Amino acid sequence: MGPSVPSEGALPAGGEILPEDAAWQPWDPWQVARRLSTVPVPWCVAGGWAVDLFLGEVTRDHEDVEIAVPRRGFGEIREALPELAFDVVGAGRRWAWGGPADEVMHQTWGRDPASGVYHLDVFREPHDGDLWICRRDPSIRRPYDEVIGRTADGVPYVAPEIALLFKARHRRAKDERDLAAVLPRLDDAARTWLASALARVHPGHDWLAVVADRAPGRLGG
Repeated sequence: MGPSVPSEGALPAGGEILPEDAAWQPWDPWQVARRLSTVPVPWCVAGGWAVDLFLGEVTRDHEDVEIAVPRRGFGEIREALPELAFDVVGAGRRWAWGGPADEVMHQTWGRDPASGVYHLDVFREPHDGDLWICRRDPSIRRPYDEVIGRTADGVPYVAPEIALLFKARHRRAKDERDLAAVLPRLDDAARTWLASALARVHPGHDWLAVVADRAPGRLGG
């Protein structure tokens, strides 16, 4: 079966402008893990919560909770969360799940259909079977057993070097704080991977000099 890399194209038809004040009452990672405890697809907490799970402490408030799943496994996530309706989100717009936006956008918000309040953000990620594919550079690939770590109580989270790679794009104050907190805790292999992935995805990025310090090798193909 070939890689499930989403097609790139024009903005999908339809949809509506995503309100800037869309209501969120995010679940925490433990609530998500309980709801998805029987789901066999390799999902994991992403974003800022992934950093905190790696660090073993809650370092700040979180506006939402994000999880990453293989695109072809999203159906099983939906089945495990029947209390949610899903909207595809991107480019400042949203579309109801089940239309052409599904194959173009990767971000999917789950909401209470009665109140309209969102509880979960699901990233539907490209993959080739059990191999994760970076949506920002499909040449970057890793087995899921290297992509996902777990807390002592079993909550899955994306590897911290991958979380930082995706945070590098925006470089918000919280992203800079996450880099400062995580980088000293990475082993040489993780630092090497991050330095090489950054060089591919964000050539010339300011983080490269910091991350590459003490990173002994380069990322393989």
